[in-house]
Formats: sequence, C-alpha cells, structure tokens
Amino acid sequence: MLLEKLQAIKERHEEVAKFIADPDVMSDMKRYIKLSKEYKDLEPIIEAHEEYEHVLDNIESSKEMLNKEKDPEFREMARRELDDLAERKEALEEKIRLLLIPSDPQDDKNAIVEIRAGTGGDEAAIFAGDLYRMYIKFCEAQKWKTELVVMNEGTSGGFKEVIFNVTGDGVYGVLKYESGVHRVQRVPQTETQGRVHTSAATVAVLPEADEFDVDLKPADIKKETFCSSGPGGQSVNTTYSAVRLTHEPTGIVVSCQDQKSQIKNMDKAMKVLRSRLYDMEYKKYLDEISSQRKTMVSTGDRSAKIRTYNFPQGRVTDHRIGLTLYNLSAVMDGDILEIIDALQVAENAEKLKEGVS
Repeated sequence: MLLEKLQAIKERHEEVAKFIADPDVMSDMKRYIKLSKEYKDLEPIIEAHEEYEHVLDNIESSKEMLNKEKDPEFREMARRELDDLAERKEALEEKIRLLLIPSDPQDDKNAIVEIRAGTGGDEAAIFAGDLYRMYIKFCEAQKWKTELVVMNEGTSGGFKEVIFNVTGDGVYGVLKYESGVHRVQRVPQTETQGRVHTSAATVAVLPEADEFDVDLKPADIKKETFCSSGPGGQSVNTTYSAVRLTHEPTGIVVSCQDQKSQIKNMDKAMKVLRSRLYDMEYKKYLDEISSQRKTMVSTGDRSAKIRTYNFPQGRVTDHRIGLTLYNLSAVMDGDILEIIDALQVAENAEKLKEGVS
C-alpha cells in the first residue's frame, strides 16, 4: 500500500517536471509558479522513496544470504545487518507517513502578524507590546526579516495595535500557531494594591498573499491620503504621506503611515489589504478543517484563548495541548520554539489519527 502511494507520487513528480518544461506552461506565470512549488514539495518524498527501496533491496539480499550461507560467522553478520535494516525500514516508514500528511498549502508563505490590545486597558496595551518584542526576538533567532507596517501606541506604553511583516523560509507554517487570544496574569505597573490582574491581547497571523493569489480590482478600492500622526518628525506629520485604503465590496479598511513616502505606505497598505482579502477565503478552508478536528492545533477559532502567561508563578500554559512550561522569562525573550514544536507534533499526530496519510 505504501509503495503504491509512493509510486503514484513518483509518476506525478515526473509528470510535473514535463509540465514545467512546456513553453505553454512557462508562459502562464500563475500555473508555472504553482507547478514549480508542487515539484519542490514532492522532492523530499521522492528522496525518501529512493532510500526506502534501497533498504528493501538490502533486506532481501540479507535474507537471501541468511538462507544460503553455511558459515556461522557470515550468518551472524547477515543477522545483525538484517536487524539494522529492519530499524531503518521502520524509521523510514514513520518519516514517509509524516511526509505524506498534506501540509497546509500556505505554510511556505511569508506572514503578516497583527497584535491588538484586548480587555485590560493600559495593561493590555503594555502586554501587546511585550508580545511584539517576543515575536521580534523569535524572528531574529530564526534569521527572518521583519518590517513594521502599522503602529498605534498605548497611552502608558506598548501598543493598542501593531502590524508587521515577516519574511523568510516557511514563516507562516511556524507562526500560524500563534493566532488567537493570549492572556496575561500579573500585577500591572499601575496597580497600587499589588493585586494580580488578568488582561488579554489578540494575535492574528495571516499568510501574505501575492498578486497571483488575489484578483484585486482598482475600481473596488477607495484611496485616501492624510497627515501622519505620531513619531516621525516634521516631514511625516505635515505632508499627506499616510494612506487609507477601503475595499468597498467587503468594507475592509487598511491604513499605513509608517513611511515618509506615500508610495511606500501605499505599497505596504496594498500588501495588508491583499492578505486580508485572501485570509477571508482561507478562513473558509480553516473552518472546513475545524469541523473535522477536535484539538484544532493550528486552525482554531481566532477568538479562542490559546495561551496564558502567569508572571507570579513564572509559568506559561498552552491550552490547546495542555502544555505548561516554567520558563516564562525565556519565553518572553522569544524562546517559543519548544511550544511551537510541541504544537506541530500534536497536529501531525492528530492528522495521522484521522488517517489523512
């Protein structure tokens, strides 16, 4: 059964290779990009298939030697070889099963991360700022590039809203697990009685859409320019460099005033608008999956509480998988890979249990 699946994938890989070399396909950029991605995605499975067939051939050779060989020394050597090959075969089968799990088609995309202060007033804005710092440090550790798009500061620090782009390899496939409500329990800076308060911030991670993903008609977009408010110096605050875009069919509004140049702000705002429109369609795909899964590791309701950061106990808990770690200071410094790895493992186990592979 496994070999049949692998053979079918090998045939598809060869077929895609022919398509990519076809001049008609090369002239259709959208199709060419899609097929090139499919070819690249299939390569790890093709490599694992070749290794698996090599192991199966060696197992047959070792069995044959064991049946024919009379010399005890050679028989023992063949037996040990057979044991090693059986372990390699088992490990490869597990690897192939994981490779055969359909990945989220958006995993390789860059991401747009939106953090907004929720319940908790000034403390929620301060916490949103803490989350922003946590993600920036995590992205730096992954050697990913970040670029600020929107920044709306809180009155006592932090942010009411902050949006930034993240560019790198497989960004969305990692950061998608962060979408949801993040809750903090600590004594706020403004608290005089020393009581622990609970505040929240919401994180939305969108796959960054490119021009091939969304058919955005200029006639549907209302463009407005205005003077930037906030830090940036005289030229930012006195020229009409800020941009507000309204997508009239959906009512989505995007503003950008980070850059001194109106053209650069327009470019950033278009990127966010395109991604939000794409996300509306993508959300339907997520909802379809959510009806089939129980734990909803990566795709759960974005208004659901996913994680609690408890400062008095130095504890962070991810509620989707019941994971609790007592290294809160390291987590707030961007060390969240252990949590994301655990979520990925849980999601893969869930998919395997469903029999997706």
